[in-house]
Amino acid sequence: MENQNKSARVASLFQEVMMLYRSSMSKVFEDVGITPPQGMVLGILSKEKKLKINELSNKMNLSNSTVSGIVDRLEKQGMVERSRSESDRRVVFVSITPNFKEMHESFHVKFEKKIEKILSEGSPKDLEKVYEGLSTLRNLLREYDKD
Repeated sequence: MENQNKSARVASLFQEVMMLYRSSMSKVFEDVGITPPQGMVLGILSKEKKLKINELSNKMNLSNSTVSGIVDRLEKQGMVERSRSESDRRVVFVSITPNFKEMHESFHVKFEKKIEKILSEGSPKDLEKVYEGLSTLRNLLREYDKD
């Protein structure tokens, strides 16, 4: 029972940390006029390069219509573009524009600097604990995903 209690406390703490992390990310995006859901779309597309709306919807756990609306707004801002499949003209892909690639690097640098500033407030011992804890969590998540 003791182990379950600790697991629940860790899960709760992890949720809180993720909420704080998202809040920090949101502030970086707000500075340039991007909403958190738009930031999620851009982040996913930066990694995946090109996806169909339904694939993007699945990754975000949102409906196709919601994601389509987000993509519409990003397309108007010149950050993403839609393109038709060569083999099946009914299939439409979404990808980031070359224009956004430059902006993305700027976001990444700003966010990295923000995290570095936050972490610089901790002692070397604190940072080592954070690193060890996150490494352990990453390894547990990787093992869980294998099953």
